[in-house]
Amino acid sequence: MSKPEPMSAQDRRERQKAELRAELLAAAHALVREEGYEGLTIRKLAKRVGYAPMSVYSYFADKHAILHAIADDAFETLAQRLERQAPAEPLAALRKLMTEYAAFGLENPNEYRTVFMTDDHTHEPDQTVAQPEKHNPALQLLLKRVQACIDAGIFEGDVHAVATLLWTFGHGTVSLLITFPHYPFGDRQKYLEASMEVALAGLKAHPVGPLTLQEERC
Repeated sequence: MSKPEPMSAQDRRERQKAELRAELLAAAHALVREEGYEGLTIRKLAKRVGYAPMSVYSYFADKHAILHAIADDAFETLAQRLERQAPAEPLAALRKLMTEYAAFGLENPNEYRTVFMTDDHTHEPDQTVAQPEKHNPALQLLLKRVQACIDAGIFEGDVHAVATLLWTFGHGTVSLLITFPHYPFGDRQKYLEASMEVALAGLKAHPVGPLTLQEERC
């Protein structure tokens, strides 16, 4: 059996760089979970991993760049969670996705606030409307589940519009539970289920037209 070729110095440097970036990103996630958006600073992040603040700038230009990386990571983690053990029936699969989305937010309130309730990472000046959608695996999965329901005749209309309206209900419900913990919502699970069923019933009741012109989403 032949021995693997030795790693070049450049390959070692690239691997070390990737490992340190991953370490910084993990530390950033931990800071956000513990202290929220306001607790994430370059200085605190550097201290947490034992590096000088200037070293962090070699991997992330500023807090905005760190938040972009956290969001990308969170969307990937969320997508993996949403896809696990999905039922075969389209509407059941969509219901499970919405339930898991809510659970993710309520289990990780500070991270949810940072990713879904701040605008520091959501838009770049030269970014088109379609780019966040294309690079967000969780949103892609929602669109896939909605399209399956449309194909099955459960919904009628524009897939992007139906998905956006479902996200509106889901995000609104989770945001309220996080932001107003003392409001009398009653049993959380029953409130989540009631909100979801209202959204689904409304979307099943009539066709849903596009929210924007197709060219505006390109």
